[in-house]
Amino acid sequence: MRFTSVERLDDGVLEREFTLGGIPGMLWTPTSVPAPAPLILISPPPLGLRKLYPRLAGRARYYAAEYGFAAATIELPGSGERPRWAAAEQARADLRRAMEAGEPVGDEIVDALILPLVEKSVPEWQTALDALLSLPEIGGPVGYEGGVISIGVRLAVVEPRIVAAGFFAGSFVPAAMFGEARQVTIPLQVLLQWDDEGNDRQVALDLFDAFGSKEKTLHANPGGHTGVPQFELDAGARFFARHLK
Repeated sequence: MRFTSVERLDDGVLEREFTLGGIPGMLWTPTSVPAPAPLILISPPPLGLRKLYPRLAGRARYYAAEYGFAAATIELPGSGERPRWAAAEQARADLRRAMEAGEPVGDEIVDALILPLVEKSVPEWQTALDALLSLPEIGGPVGYEGGVISIGVRLAVVEPRIVAAGFFAGSFVPAAMFGEARQVTIPLQVLLQWDDEGNDRQVALDLFDAFGSKEKTLHANPGGHTGVPQFELDAGARFFARHLK
């Protein structure tokens, strides 16, 4: 891990950009509480960290300043400043064509869009976790939150260092992920926008039902994909506070 920039923000949070094996990332750590801090991994949608910076930084700074958590994110394969990924771009183009034509998004498109992303990104998240936990200011335990829910499902199954997860429903879910969801046993909080215009509500509900966790909570709010109420930020932070402190 090589840090490329350091900025001390006015809310007492240290923001650092880094690269790890050519993968860009960002780390936010509190400066007002004793180290080491628990860690939350914030997985972005594949739209690019620069484009998503206000949203990611807003969540991370809140977690750091108000709850004393460290938070980190990395760029997903094929997005942002990372090299183009031809297969992913083709899958996105097929998805756009189907949606613009008003056609159902078939399993073949969903599998091509999501499954390779899961296969590539989960090992990268594990490598990033190794590097982050080697820093003296970060000590765990570790939580995860993210919007490509299939990435979170796989990480919750294969990564024992993650002890709680907040999932954002609303991304396409391959049928194969339902079997993995039954293996998830950590505490979960799932956020669902009831009127999400681009995704299937019933699939999100079926996935929630499939999770094997004894503690799982669904937060469903009216509104579209970008209409998440502001109070859900604190609800997510309090969920992590129960399990990471």
